[in-house]
Amino acid sequence: MSSLQQAEHRLSTLVREAAEGRLPAWAVAKPTRREHMARVAALMRAWAEALGLPADEVARWSAAGYLHDALRDAPGDELRPHVPADFRDLPGKLLHGPAAAARLAGQADEEMLDAIRCHTLGCPRFGTLGRALYLADFLEPGRTFSPEWTESLRRRMPGDMDAVLREVVDARIGHVEENGGILHPETKAFHAQVQAEAR
Repeated sequence: MSSLQQAEHRLSTLVREAAEGRLPAWAVAKPTRREHMARVAALMRAWAEALGLPADEVARWSAAGYLHDALRDAPGDELRPHVPADFRDLPGKLLHGPAAAARLAGQADEEMLDAIRCHTLGCPRFGTLGRALYLADFLEPGRTFSPEWTESLRRRMPGDMDAVLREVVDARIGHVEENGGILHPETKAFHAQVQAEAR
């Protein structure tokens, strides 16, 4: 067995298929959502390759990009009973990450599950994969807000990931607070962690 085959063997069939853009049968994602997922996956793959990660890691990163929004177009009321209790109070549009992670349990490793579960919130347990997914979801080129700013941040990735992450986390939290939103405990802990790392 070649080293590539050994690397791919460690990934579940679902993750290997997702890395190639084949979503599980339970996915609920409209065509425009799937286009977004493909752009996120492309960023994730490009960043993993730029970091010189081995083939299995590149596949994991690409799969995370495809799977993060696998349930984004499912109704929140249908997802709520299936997410962990800590996330049930989230607004309906934010339940898809925890719901997808719950569906993927046993088929993806814990780092990938955390990345998918909290890609909209942030999470202090994020490894590099989770931080990259949080950024790729926000920075993918199909997003229409602040195109010059987001393009400048993409150009700095993945080499300047820590600084880009601080900038994005600050901006996202500022946006929530300016609009009177309430920060989830995971988001507060993530923000505190990212700030502490900058000191």
